Amino acid sequence: MVRCVGSACGALLVASVIAAAQAQSGYPNRVVTLIVPYPAGGTADLLCRFAADKAGSNLAQQVVVENRSGGAGGRVGTEAVLRAPPDGYTLLCAAQLTFSVTHLLFAKASFDTRALEPVSVLATYPLILIARADLPFNDLQELVAYARTNPGKINYGHQGKGQTGHLLGELMMLKGKFRMTEIPYRGSAPAINDLLAGNIDLVPDYLLANKSNIDAGKLKLIATGSHERLKEYPRVPTMAETLPVVFADTWMAVAAPPGTPAEIAKKVSQAIGQGFREPELRARIRALEADPLASTPDEMRALIRQSLETWGPVIEAAKIVVE
Repeated sequence: MVRCVGSACGALLVASVIAAAQAQSGYPNRVVTLIVPYPAGGTADLLCRFAADKAGSNLAQQVVVENRSGGAGGRVGTEAVLRAPPDGYTLLCAAQLTFSVTHLLFAKASFDTRALEPVSVLATYPLILIARADLPFNDLQELVAYARTNPGKINYGHQGKGQTGHLLGELMMLKGKFRMTEIPYRGSAPAINDLLAGNIDLVPDYLLANKSNIDAGKLKLIATGSHERLKEYPRVPTMAETLPVVFADTWMAVAAPPGTPAEIAKKVSQAIGQGFREPELRARIRALEADPLASTPDEMRALIRQSLETWGPVIEAAKIVVE
């Protein structure tokens, strides 16, 4: 009798495995939702929409984008994906820090994004350091020299606690051994408005949103977080030229709920990669001042580790906690 029950259980187990395999091989057979935890518009949202469009075409199934903003760091949309069934029909498209340091920034949170299944890093783009036009420094070296002898007299605004601009400001101070006064805002726009008005000195941000003001001479580009100087601004030094090993970029990536089969993650990744290799789309992404990537899941895991190695020590040294 025991042997019979065991055989029956074994048969059921085999049947469930076969059913799961069949479901994966038929994936996707209905609409896939790509949740973006930020408002519509901007580089982040556009990259996610490119991914949804190309993945949908290559999977022969519609992929719809749902902007579900709210909560610090996009918590509302991110939590929705963490709670979603691991069947590949609900995906997340979010920025680098979501995947690498959320567990450090939100130490009291009940969720942990490290459980998400990596799919693909879509594109990378560097942070830049911009200053008010009349700031008497033209590059980071001059700024650091002044800040070291005048602690706290230089101030910088950023998009919010624990965001990339905040972390970059802390990283520069940590590596350069100087102090600035931090002024947090709710998003880049109000920080940039105050920078244009001359109310603050610096903002670490991104090129696309500030390019027109830089080119018009309303803002001063004094350093870039890229590994090499930007082609359009060859006279602007990288941050590492003044502060060795200081590089700062971000990236947008797609991930699946915890427990999603690797075969599904790989299938979505390949569909995105196929689309992102198209010359026309690569040109559109570069027009956003970003570098197209469309990584594999394993490559995304490596980039997550790299991000944690960069920003984790900064968060701990500066004791940054987001409530």
